Amino acid sequence: MFAGMGTKNVETPEFDWVELHNEVSGPQTFDETSKEKLIRKIKDNPLVPIGCLATAGALSYGLWSFRTGNRKMSQYMMRTRIAAQGFTLVALVVGIVMAAAKK
Repeated sequence: MFAGMGTKNVETPEFDWVELHNEVSGPQTFDETSKEKLIRKIKDNPLVPIGCLATAGALSYGLWSFRTGNRKMSQYMMRTRIAAQGFTLVALVVGIVMAAAKK
């Protein structure tokens, strides 16, 4: 070893983003399972899962109509799917804005 260098315990400073995360998130008082988190998120913004189900339903029925040869219904359901996706996106943005306003 070099002369004059002793062994010291030097604490490494934490990263700034870790401190910032701890300040923003606050103290964690409980642990929740994935199922509990999903239920909480659905209760906070129930329109997003409704929009997702509407999108999946329109897509499924549209694809089934396409397979059976019903072109008119297939086109109608694909347009309905786009509308349902738009509804879901708007519901998601509104939910984020409302959650930010609460804090």
